[in-house]
Amino acid sequence: MTMDVVNLREFYSSQLGVVARRLINRGIQKRWQDAQGQRVLGFGYPTPYLGLFRDRCERCIAFMPAAQGVLKWPTARATLSTLVEERALPLPDAAVDRILLVHALEMSDDPEALLREVWRILAPSGRLLAVVPNRRGVWARTDATPFGHGRPYSRSQISDLLRRTWFTPVSWSEALFVPPLQQGWLMRSAPAWERIGGATSLPLAGVHVVEATKQVVRPISAKRERIRLIPSLEPSLVPSPMQADDPDLPARPR
Repeated sequence: MTMDVVNLREFYSSQLGVVARRLINRGIQKRWQDAQGQRVLGFGYPTPYLGLFRDRCERCIAFMPAAQGVLKWPTARATLSTLVEERALPLPDAAVDRILLVHALEMSDDPEALLREVWRILAPSGRLLAVVPNRRGVWARTDATPFGHGRPYSRSQISDLLRRTWFTPVSWSEALFVPPLQQGWLMRSAPAWERIGGATSLPLAGVHVVEATKQVVRPISAKRERIRLIPSLEPSLVPSPMQADDPDLPARPR
């Protein structure tokens, strides 16, 4: 089920949303430390995180699905966000170098079709980074945050989905070990939760942060079967016209 863009904006304006954005940004920066000279696309509701790349990359745009709605981004500059249909992204093949998916896979009605369209517009050497709710995490069990809406995934489910859509997972990390509670002391201790959770590899993180590469498979032509030419021969028991007219030849058997 897709959330409305207004509800997503309100969550990231709250204290809990600010903490969630800060912690997820750390996970994104571990995977993509530098995007200088790259063409970066965000899909879903990626605008709280695209600020990491906007000033250093070649270009940075945000696509938001039609079922969700769109907001102007950035607010004080020329608009870099637009409303799109997720199965027909308005870009040519191999148009971008990096794609960030946030609130996308879990909200999509057809995540396989979405990823195949993402594969189409991603350059052969490009990278995909997906932030996906963890099925075993506490954040996926409450409706108070966007991570509790849609379909959460386990690590094996994300891996299978990516491989079915021609991507290869290359690195994993987790974020949001802190419980999703609006309490000041808990929000202040969020960095400590992240350090402890990351160091002990606890399986209760709120989101997976998975990086994948695009598989480019070279087509292998099938071997053509050699065709053998067999001459067309007349049956031996059928006399030719010359044999039928020659009285010295034996008569045709009956």
